Amino acid sequence: MLKVIRVILAVICLLAVTFLFLDFTGIGVRYFGWLAKWQFIPALLSTAVVPLAVLILLPFVFGRVYCSVLCPLGVMQDVISWVHRKVNRRHKFGYSRPLTLLRCVVLLLFVVALMLGLSRLAAFIEPYSEYGRIVSSLLRPAYIEVNNLIAANEAPDSYTFYNVDYYAALSAVVVGVVTLLVVGGLAWWKGRIYCNSVCPVGTILGYMSQFSLLKPVINSSKCVKCGKCARECKASCIDAKNERIDYTRCVACMDCIGNCSTGAISYIHPSKKKDRKSEGDSTANDKGRRDFLTVSALLAATAAVKAQEKTVDGGLAEIIDKKKPVRRTRITPPGSKSHDNFYKHCTSCQLCVSKCSEGVLRPSVDAGTFMQPEMSYERGYCRPECTDCSQVCPVGAILPLDAAEKSAVQVGHAVWIRENCLPAVDGTSCGNCARHCPVGAITMIALKPEDPASPKVPSVNTERCIGCGACENLCPVRPFSAIYVEGHEIHRMV
Repeated sequence: MLKVIRVILAVICLLAVTFLFLDFTGIGVRYFGWLAKWQFIPALLSTAVVPLAVLILLPFVFGRVYCSVLCPLGVMQDVISWVHRKVNRRHKFGYSRPLTLLRCVVLLLFVVALMLGLSRLAAFIEPYSEYGRIVSSLLRPAYIEVNNLIAANEAPDSYTFYNVDYYAALSAVVVGVVTLLVVGGLAWWKGRIYCNSVCPVGTILGYMSQFSLLKPVINSSKCVKCGKCARECKASCIDAKNERIDYTRCVACMDCIGNCSTGAISYIHPSKKKDRKSEGDSTANDKGRRDFLTVSALLAATAAVKAQEKTVDGGLAEIIDKKKPVRRTRITPPGSKSHDNFYKHCTSCQLCVSKCSEGVLRPSVDAGTFMQPEMSYERGYCRPECTDCSQVCPVGAILPLDAAEKSAVQVGHAVWIRENCLPAVDGTSCGNCARHCPVGAITMIALKPEDPASPKVPSVNTERCIGCGACENLCPVRPFSAIYVEGHEIHRMV
């Protein structure tokens, strides 16, 4: 029964988190957005007191149920392992020694990276962010393509389905594929070996769970040492011969309980009475306590595959795609406050990228900020009324804003390039940038004030401009716009 309950909850959480990354209608955020903030590292980085307190308390009471229920990457590994066993029924697990040195080294590097503000590096082994990159870069494009295919065959008066534009960066796809191959390949081979050897969250919760009130316990009087529990244990943590369970690796999946034919394993509070034959385990327990204290100290130290073609002329002429301008300073989303705050907290989970309806946010391909979102306006601009990215960020890299606050946040300012501007080059009347500026920061002035017939060119009020990119995106000049946005390292209110 415990296994059934665990599986149902795990499937619900996995589907909900997956839909959160796939959905483009806003329904997912409305109903399941809270799940992103109940992931361990996001809760830690955002200093969300209640979720963090609950997630720390869980392993002390129920063991590593977080890894087998709430963590989408962990549940994904269970699914892959389950599929492998269905395909190859001869595939069995077995007890293996813990890779303690590897676990501690990876955890140490992870903690050091967080302490140094290098969350972009730590994110590559952070489970929630890994799963987010897999879904957003691999599943989401396919999901939207299916939606667009259905929308194309809908009746003209039907609004059930509608065409959705999206952006898929090649770098993001490559990272997603590599992550899936590594994590999925290890799960296919040996179940939860990634969780119990590489994942820093698994290591932290594993050492905490040694002291849990409830855990699987082997009853020596009922155990016949058939080894079935060990063969079913995807965490490889049951030593059936010696009737021991390595609780630092046990993910409380309840598979051993459900498959024990003699009922020798129960999910109970372990007896305080020590068995004579287990006296030799005291050394291992002491080592486990030392490892836990080490982990606690470390923890305390840290408080495009395909792009849709846009046409704005009814498809009568081929339109050259816009190219990204060379910016001296990157643009980070409104609500991030500054480059320092954004890059220190962001774990590259790609949730904000998935929720950006205008395709403004995309994974960076630069070495220093690889896979962390950045703003660019080739496909759209940051509408002042849209606050989706600030509402979904689980780590505090983008703080919540309402529409009024966002309209007053200056993330950058527009810069005019005379040699690209149509009125300045050939005298063509334009003014597109001024007409579409949502804050009225651009006015058209005579290129030559002394000449009454002089063409008018844009003049930017940098004190009023918020850096939304409407001017850059809607400039008719291609491939490089005649006006572009230069980012600010520190945002300010205008």
